[in-house]
Amino acid sequence: MAGLSEIEWTDATWNPVSGCKVISPGCTNCYAMRMAARLQAMGHRGYRGVTRRSGGRSVWTGQVHLNLPSLEVPLRWRKPRKIFVNSMSDLFQDAVPDEFIHDVWSVMANAPWHTFQILTKRPEKMRRLTADLPFLPNVWLGTSVESAEYADRIKQLQATTAAIRFVSFEPLLDSVGLIQLSGIHWAIVGGESGPSARPMKVRWVDEVERQCRRDGVRFFFKQWGGTNKKAAGRVYRGRTWDEFPTVQLNHAAE
Repeated sequence: MAGLSEIEWTDATWNPVSGCKVISPGCTNCYAMRMAARLQAMGHRGYRGVTRRSGGRSVWTGQVHLNLPSLEVPLRWRKPRKIFVNSMSDLFQDAVPDEFIHDVWSVMANAPWHTFQILTKRPEKMRRLTADLPFLPNVWLGTSVESAEYADRIKQLQATTAAIRFVSFEPLLDSVGLIQLSGIHWAIVGGESGPSARPMKVRWVDEVERQCRRDGVRFFFKQWGGTNKKAAGRVYRGRTWDEFPTVQLNHAAE
């Protein structure tokens, strides 16, 4: 699956990998898991066996597919785009071979007119692997943090070399506590959406926004979420927040 996206902070999605594995509470109601189950039911080859039914809902099985026909899709998009890499998966999960990640890197290197946004819940593997990969100024690297329990992911990201480092506090399920955001360029905040969405409290958003201002981090408020995310909207403190980072000349890990 690849194409234009309705996600507010990107232009398009590109999925050279499909399938994933639940590793933390932020995965419980993953929209990609629900969508993958529908694609699997429709007989889509790239989603065979990636979900199973459990407790009345679909969950990841841990099986992944390397979607080779999709690998070079960005090279055919001539208009520059911000591209969310693996919106339906996680490039740095253990089931994805290191060699395939190298192949993905080569495609991104050969498409310098695009900006690639990679988000992972496995930042320790991302830090380790990217240390041996070429620095690409058109690649942004990020990690997801849903609560204070997983805030240590930020430290792994801070130790990673990237043109832009970003944290997605989505779904924000609890307070993130006191965090240090030095070396982070961008933060995305959003509530969980879907039929079993858990509510996000205003004070949790306030906490992230204050710490972004303290550390000079650009702040993007994506949504309140809920069972009807369009009705809930994306207005926070009386306005929308669509801040984007500026690419840094000094890309070394800080």
